[in-house]
Amino acid sequence: MVKSADITTVAVTAIAPAIWGSTYIVTTTMLPDGYPLTVAMLRALPAGLVLLVLVRQFPSGLWWWRMLVLGALNFAIFWAMLFVSAYRLPGGVAATVGAVQPLIVIGLSRLVLTTPVRLTAVVAGLAGLVGVGLLVLTPKAALDPIGIVAGLGGAVSMATGTVLTRHWRPPVSSLTATAWQLTAGGLLLVPLAFALEPPLPALSFTNIAGITYLGLIGAALTYILWFRGLVRLEPSAVASLGFLSPVVATLLGWVILDQGLSPMQFLGFLVVLASVWLAQLAAASPVPTVTSAPAP
Repeated sequence: MVKSADITTVAVTAIAPAIWGSTYIVTTTMLPDGYPLTVAMLRALPAGLVLLVLVRQFPSGLWWWRMLVLGALNFAIFWAMLFVSAYRLPGGVAATVGAVQPLIVIGLSRLVLTTPVRLTAVVAGLAGLVGVGLLVLTPKAALDPIGIVAGLGGAVSMATGTVLTRHWRPPVSSLTATAWQLTAGGLLLVPLAFALEPPLPALSFTNIAGITYLGLIGAALTYILWFRGLVRLEPSAVASLGFLSPVVATLLGWVILDQGLSPMQFLGFLVVLASVWLAQLAAASPVPTVTSAPAP
C-alpha cells in the first residue's frame, strides 16, 4: 500500500506534468514559428532570474558545475530538443517518442543509483508507452527523422537530469534548486539561440503571453513541484507521471480545439492512468531480498 503522505506527494508532483500538457497547444497557437532555441531560452532565463532574485542565494563549491550540468540536461538540451520535436512532428508523434523517458530512467537508476529493476515498473513503463500511442497517434502521423532524433535526445537528456538530480540531491530548497537550474539552462541557451537562429520578429501580445505562461507557470512553478517530488519519490515513480502530459494535451485539444475523441483514445487514456498507478505501486513495494542458505 502507498502511504497517505506519498499519495499527497505524488498528487502535488503530478501537477507539473499536467501543466506541461499545455506546452504543445501554447507552442503551436501562441508562439512565433521557427525559433525553438530562442523560445526555450526566453522560457528559462527570465523565470530563473526572477526566482534567483527571490531566493538571493548562489551555488558554492562543486555545486556551480553540478548546476550547469543539471541546467543543461533538465532545461537547455531538453527544451531545445522538445521545441524542435514540437515544431517538426505532429503532437502525437512527439508525445509518443518522449514517452520512452520512464524506461530510460529505470535503466539509468540501476546504473547510477543501483536501484533494482522492478518488473512491475518496466511493465508500467511499456504500458504507458502503448497508452500514449493509442491516445495521440493517428494513421496520418508523419515521421520526420530530425524530429524523431530530437524527441529521443530530449527524452534521454531529461531522464539523465532526473536521475542525477536525485543522485546529487542539492542541499537547498526546491525553489532555490529550480532558480539555479533555470538560470544555468537559460544562460547556456543564449549563445546557441544567437548563433543558430535569426533575430525574433516583433512579438505580439499573444506571443508575449505565451512565453510568460511557459516561463512562470510552465517552468518556474512546475519545476519547483517536480524537484520537490524527486527528493521524496523514486525517479521511476516521478518519471511515470510524465505520461499525464499527453493526456492533458489531448483533453485540451478536445476542449479548446474541438478535436474529437475516438474509442481508441479513450482506451489509451485508461491505459495511461493504469500505468501511472502501477508505477507508483512498483516504487512503493519493498524489494525482495534473497538470502543464501546456511552452509552445511
